[in-house]
Amino acid sequence: GFYANLLLTQTPEHILTQTNNKTEILCELKKEHTGVYWYRWSQERQHFEFLVFSNTLGRATYGTNMSQDKFRVHEARSHSSYSLHISHLHPSDNGTYYCSVSQSSQLLLGSGTRLSVVDALPLPLKTTQTPVSKKPVQRITKSKAASRKGPCSPLVWIPLAAGVLLLLLGLVLTTHRLYRLRRRLWLRIHRQ
Repeated sequence: GFYANLLLTQTPEHILTQTNNKTEILCELKKEHTGVYWYRWSQERQHFEFLVFSNTLGRATYGTNMSQDKFRVHEARSHSSYSLHISHLHPSDNGTYYCSVSQSSQLLLGSGTRLSVVDALPLPLKTTQTPVSKKPVQRITKSKAASRKGPCSPLVWIPLAAGVLLLLLGLVLTTHRLYRLRRRLWLRIHRQ
C-alpha cells in the first residue's frame, strides 16, 4: 500500500509550465533507504504509474513505456536529496508526482508535486500595488480639464458661438445708439 509520510519532503508543490519545456522536482529524505521510486498519479486515468527507480549507486530502472530521454534522477547531498528531471513536457504529463521509499513491504510517499503542462501560459496578474506617492495631488480645474480633452462637440460650440455673436451685435447696437445720443446732445449744446 501507499502511505504519505513527513519523512519525505517534495518541492515545489505545484508546477505550471509550457509544452516542450523541462522541469525538476526535488525530494528530500530524512531516513535510511536503498533507493527512491518515482510515481505519477493520473487524475484522468485514476491510477498510479511507476516512472523510475534510482538506487543509491545511481542505477535507474524504468517503468513500462518510460524512457531515459524523458525521466532522469539526480542524487545530491550523500543520498539525502534526489531530483526528478522531466524533459519534452506534454499535456499528457499532467498529474501529481510522488517520490517514494520502501519500508517493510510498504511504500512511503512524499508530499507530492502537481504538474500542469499547458500550450500557453496565462498572462500574469498584477498583484503588486503601486506605492503611495508623497507628492501633493495636482488639482485639475475645469479649464485645465477642458484643455486636456479634444475639441468641443458641435452641440456645445454652435450655441456658444451664437451667444457670443448675439452679445457682440447687442454691444455694437448699444454703442451706436450711445454715439447717436451723444451726437444729438452735442449738436443741441452747440446750437444754443
